[in-house]
Amino acid sequence: MKSSTLLTVRYAETDQMGIVHHSNYPIWFEAGRTDFFSTIGQPYGQIEKLGVIAPLIGMNVQFRLPALYGDQVKVETKMSSLSVVKMRFAYNVIRQQDGHLLATGETEHAWTDSALKPVNLFKRDPQLFHQLNQVLST
Repeated sequence: MKSSTLLTVRYAETDQMGIVHHSNYPIWFEAGRTDFFSTIGQPYGQIEKLGVIAPLIGMNVQFRLPALYGDQVKVETKMSSLSVVKMRFAYNVIRQQDGHLLATGETEHAWTDSALKPVNLFKRDPQLFHQLNQVLST
């Protein structure tokens, strides 16, 4: 299962060369994850109310083509792995106008409590873990 998030490149996101600055891609990935959780019926804010957060522990991005001011970009987000202590997401950033793949990426997140101590998600909330596991397999 994947979600799609449509964004319009703003002038402030571009650099002197007129292309989207690389620092914006993590922000776009976060927008994609937010939509992903809402799409599966588990807004991230609800997960936090369980006393569980998912801080970023790793990220990579591969840039293929530049995004430009005014482009409509679609961020496709899917969960690529899940364990009781962490999860991983994969992203495709696609220009809507021509369908070109602009970038791919991946983020990894740990399950922790608010003090950043590791949490076993299955023990904390078996229902949420099973729901995410089902989403992973679709």
